[in-house]
Amino acid sequence: MERNNIAQKPSNLVQSVERVANILELVGRNSQGTGIRDVSLILNLPKGTVHRLLSTLVYMGYVRQDSATKNYFLGLKLLELGNLVTSQLDQIKIAEPVLRRLAEDSGETVHMAILEQNEIVYINKIEKEINAGGLKMSSRVGSRTPANSCAVGKVLLAYSSEDEVESVIQATGLPPRTPNTITDPAQLKEHLAAVRKQEYAVDDEENELGIRCVAAPVFGDKGKVVSAISASGPAFRVTKRMIQDTLRKEVMRAASEISVLLGYSGVK
Repeated sequence: MERNNIAQKPSNLVQSVERVANILELVGRNSQGTGIRDVSLILNLPKGTVHRLLSTLVYMGYVRQDSATKNYFLGLKLLELGNLVTSQLDQIKIAEPVLRRLAEDSGETVHMAILEQNEIVYINKIEKEINAGGLKMSSRVGSRTPANSCAVGKVLLAYSSEDEVESVIQATGLPPRTPNTITDPAQLKEHLAAVRKQEYAVDDEENELGIRCVAAPVFGDKGKVVSAISASGPAFRVTKRMIQDTLRKEVMRAASEISVLLGYSGVK
C-alpha cells in the first residue's frame, strides 16, 4: 500500500511487519469484511502467506473471522490498543471539557485534530446533528482527510515550516474534495500566511459541500502548535457573517483555554 510519508521509506523495514500493517489497514477499510483472495490480490501476496499472517493475527486477537462468510474483520485487541493510545494523548483528556462546552455554547460539531504523515487525523469529535433530519458529517475519530481542504488542516499547515508545507504539497498533490478546495500550491501558501496572521482558518465548503467550519491553533508548553480545534455546521446556519461575528471568537477562546491548560505561557 502506498504511504505518503514526509521521510523516505527506511531501508531496514521488516517485511513481515510491513505486510501485517498493510493487511490490518486493508481489512479495516471494508465494513463487509475481507477474504483471503482479496487480500492476496490487492497486496500481491501468495494466498499461503496471507493465510498464515491472518491466522496469527486471529490467534493474537488483532483480527477475527466470521464463521459464516469466512471474511476477516479487525479484532477487539485493536480497540484495546486504540484506547491505550487515546489515554496517552493527555491533550485529549485535558481538552475534553473545553470542547464539550464549545459544542454546547455554539450548538455545532466540534473537532480536535493533529497533522500526521501529511494528513489530518481527528483525535476527538463532539457531534451535533446538522439538522432535524439527522444528517451528520463524515468525519470520525481516527479518520484522515487532506490538510489543504479543511480548516484544522490549514491551521496546522500555517504553523508548520516551509519545508513541511512543501513536503505535504509534494506528497499529496493537494487533492480536491469539492470545487472550493484550494489545490494550487502558490494560492495555498498565500492563504496559509493569512491564516497565521489572523490566527484562525475557515473551511468554506472546501471539505464537504454544505458544511462550513472555523478552526484555531492549540499551543503546547513549548510554544509550538500541537493540534487544532474547530466548530463545524451546515452552511445555511454557519454563515460567513456568523463566523466573523461569533463563532471564530468562541473557537479561538476555547483553543486559548486548552493551550493554557497544556502549559502554554503565551511565548511562541
